[in-house]
Amino acid sequence: MSIKFGTDEWVEAAMNALNSSPAYKKAATKWEGDFYFIVSDKSDGGSSAIIMYMDLWHGECRNAALVHDPSEKSPAFIMTAPLLVWKSIFSGKLDPIKGMMTKKLVLKGNKMKILKAPKAAIEMVNCCAGIDTEW
Repeated sequence: MSIKFGTDEWVEAAMNALNSSPAYKKAATKWEGDFYFIVSDKSDGGSSAIIMYMDLWHGECRNAALVHDPSEKSPAFIMTAPLLVWKSIFSGKLDPIKGMMTKKLVLKGNKMKILKAPKAAIEMVNCCAGIDTEW
């Protein structure tokens, strides 16, 4: 059964996928940092963007949830893109690092830290790509 992207259920499925992936755990062993992943268009039919929070720490996702007020947390990284870009990333059509470099993904935070951990980003995408997602 597919899970609608940008919902509580999808964020929980992403957390479970990351935490059950030996490849992600290995690739992200040295990673420390939390994220807001923001869908910048109003694709959910509402009046605001979709904000998904993930606390990633040494190959584990310690917490993941939808956030309704961006001031709720102060993540180290904020990655923003329209729904079609997120879909391209999770369907394997757009590499997340290339998306950042071409500004299809807009990053606030230490870009060099992310560029030093490309395998972690790739494995995270691979985990999320495995979720049966309804776009």
